[in-house]
Amino acid sequence: MSSGEIRQLEKEIWEQTVRLEMLRKNNKATKVKNYQLQTLGGKTSLMDCFAGKDKMLVIHNMGQSCRWCTAWGDIINAALPYLESEFSVVLVSGDLPQAQRTFALSRHWDFRMVSHSNNEYISEQSIISGEKNIPGIVCYERSGENILLKNASAFYPGDAFNPIFHLLSVGGIGLKEFKPQFNYWNKPEKLDESMAQFHVSH
Repeated sequence: MSSGEIRQLEKEIWEQTVRLEMLRKNNKATKVKNYQLQTLGGKTSLMDCFAGKDKMLVIHNMGQSCRWCTAWGDIINAALPYLESEFSVVLVSGDLPQAQRTFALSRHWDFRMVSHSNNEYISEQSIISGEKNIPGIVCYERSGENILLKNASAFYPGDAFNPIFHLLSVGGIGLKEFKPQFNYWNKPEKLDESMAQFHVSH
């Protein structure tokens, strides 16, 4: 593929992105239940998660065992100040609240964490109907005492929600060559133990 073909395809993708934006904006919202959820502080509800705002993004995460979900979490966490200027943002998974908190601290995440405890929320509000625990993002809106589902999109390797894939692609690294890791520290062949010895002797 020539550089000209790349530019043309990038232009077409941009045009489709603008079209997708308009379709999402005009998509008709549907009413959903006020589901019961769990936090470290105890029971909460989907309505409570709006935290006074009229729009909310709920990040569906498969839990701490999924390195792909962790990658999306890392990226979205970095964008939280921008997102929270417009939305309430919460991350929901099936992990218990204490496990969520421990993992969030290890990742330096600032998300408000909520557990669906594998209850009816995740079965009825799955990103893909009939599939449980699919990672993705859901936008809810509040209208008086009603909660409305505005849009939902699944996460998948190479999607538009994670720029890592596209940045790697510029360098010719594709999905077959890249798998996210929980950390990128490689143990050196030889460790420098001089500081450990210093503390022992002093």
